[in-house]
Amino acid sequence: MLIRLGYDIQFEATAEIPILTLLNVHPSRTKDLREPDQLQTDPVLNIENYVDTFGNHGCRLVIPQGRVRFHNSTLIEDSGQPDLQGFDAAEIPIGQLPVDVLPYLMNSRYCEVDLLFNTAYELFGNAPRGWPLVQAVCRWVHTKVTFGYNFATPARTALGVYTERVGVCRDFQHLAITFCRALNIPARYATGYLGDIAVPYSPDPMDFSAWFEVYLGGRWWTCDARHDAPRIGRVLMATGRDATDCAITTSFGRAQLMHFKVISDEVRP
Repeated sequence: MLIRLGYDIQFEATAEIPILTLLNVHPSRTKDLREPDQLQTDPVLNIENYVDTFGNHGCRLVIPQGRVRFHNSTLIEDSGQPDLQGFDAAEIPIGQLPVDVLPYLMNSRYCEVDLLFNTAYELFGNAPRGWPLVQAVCRWVHTKVTFGYNFATPARTALGVYTERVGVCRDFQHLAITFCRALNIPARYATGYLGDIAVPYSPDPMDFSAWFEVYLGGRWWTCDARHDAPRIGRVLMATGRDATDCAITTSFGRAQLMHFKVISDEVRP
């Protein structure tokens, strides 16, 4: 399967400001690209490419005062298969986990493991360990939290999601990540493209999507508390402890978003 990926994002800056982006396909998927995946800007600006501490492909640039456009279009080959399911994936004792996995058991900006520790054990303490436990967490969050774009706010943490029971895709993942970490299962936040492929058509505008990954059986597995079902055509862009580490753009000054469009469409013969 071939998927056309792209975005058109425009800002109005009040002054010259630095910006960091995570708009590129994740390095683990670059082998699948069939066209260049490069951030383009109008006006043309100097772009510094780098790999951040989480292994994501980032860009650093300084935008001038006024209107600036970030855009790109690329083509990627995908298996066309749904997300892999780790039915037999077992939990690994903390003493045997790779050292680089340990941070994904801890508190982070949006995932207050300490504040939801008791709640996690009250809800899931008797569930079978490993993959069934993760699926129980996803199912609970998917069922108990109401999705709506009107609920979007950058301030809501996992505790807020649990209390308010509303949110957008990142909120669903933050709560599921926090429950998993409280239950000693490493979990990390993920973001990328997820088009409406092999699912009912949605009239909502296309956006980048959030999901999460858990470490079981010696590898990372894709999970999604928002949809709670395997999906086709998921293209990873970035992973981190939570949404803070995976922000699509981070500006160090005032830049108002003026236009935002994302595409992730299957290319048919």
